Amino acid sequence: MTYLDELTDRALAGGYGLDPARQRIVVAFTTSQAVHHDGRAGGYRNEVLSLRLGEAVGSCAVEPGSLPGSAADDCVGATVAELLAHPLPAVRVAALDALLLLARPHTPANGARPYPLAAGSSLAKSRARARAVVSLLPLGRVRSVLVVGVVNSLLEQLREHGTGYLPCDLKGGSTEWGEPVRTDAVALLDHCDAILASGMTLGNGSLDRLAGHARATGKPLVLFAQTGSAVLPQLIGAGVSAVCAEPYPFFWLDGGPGVVHRYGGER
Repeated sequence: MTYLDELTDRALAGGYGLDPARQRIVVAFTTSQAVHHDGRAGGYRNEVLSLRLGEAVGSCAVEPGSLPGSAADDCVGATVAELLAHPLPAVRVAALDALLLLARPHTPANGARPYPLAAGSSLAKSRARARAVVSLLPLGRVRSVLVVGVVNSLLEQLREHGTGYLPCDLKGGSTEWGEPVRTDAVALLDHCDAILASGMTLGNGSLDRLAGHARATGKPLVLFAQTGSAVLPQLIGAGVSAVCAEPYPFFWLDGGPGVVHRYGGER
């Protein structure tokens, strides 16, 4: 059974204080973004499915173009319980995220430590978020970090700290500095001292192998989570050492001030 299955079963049993069968999604939407920062050699795209449940918005990022056009229509008016059984993993993750964000919002009472992001350009805010994420790693005792889900601002931060890294992403390609990006994270696990991974690993099913390795070896596993921002903090202590949670709206949607929420990690 995967972590997602375990958390879903707990939610369906009312373990988070809300009955998923009585919680109905009122708005479903997708966000598609293309970006090419000034001064950067290449650009990238993001696509995210988001579900509105009361004041909470649960999200799951997907590979651009992979989400069926009917996905949002499937979700509107459905209960969270129904969507937790949906055939698309992105729908299940977004629904669970919405439920948990409503039940356990990102507040100090629930273990969150807010980290403000100042207003600025998309690149400035990306770099600010990268500082928030990378500072969760015990950099003083880490020589090489496996980075799963390449974000150049994160690699830039590791470079500034003099920390080596192994870039890995299903899309492959190369980093801003011309380094090849590997596509098989599992093959690199024995060659790193710590793991820094995108919340997308929850949606694509690869998180369990990463967390299992971290749990077995004691290596730090830090997650940066737009996907499942309220889900992944529940895994701290189960292979995950820290999470930088970023619920919708994400830093790349707004030039004004924002905030991310940090759980666990180095203080």
